[in-house]
Amino acid sequence: MKYFKRLFLVCVTSISLSSISLAQTNGSIAGVSNTATSADCAAQAVEKKLAGAALNSFTKKCERDAATESCITAASDRKLRGAAKNSFTKKCIKDATNRD
Repeated sequence: MKYFKRLFLVCVTSISLSSISLAQTNGSIAGVSNTATSADCAAQAVEKKLAGAALNSFTKKCERDAATESCITAASDRKLRGAAKNSFTKKCIKDATNRD
């Protein structure tokens, strides 16, 4: 069991480092930090002892929820309202959760 936890942490670290380099390449979208979100969600998943499909599903939903909160906050900070807020938030969430 310890082997799997270590392997998981190595994978999370690799993903985090990839996110950092990607963020430096593409810039930050509205201040959303994918690296912090990934690390927080991964820590919660380890705490819940999730594995396999449950781990993937939880992590994806957790990251999307965190991105949504950050994007809504960014839209409010920019004082966007109505259709402009909806459009900005939708694009921000899409960009923040894009895994390609």
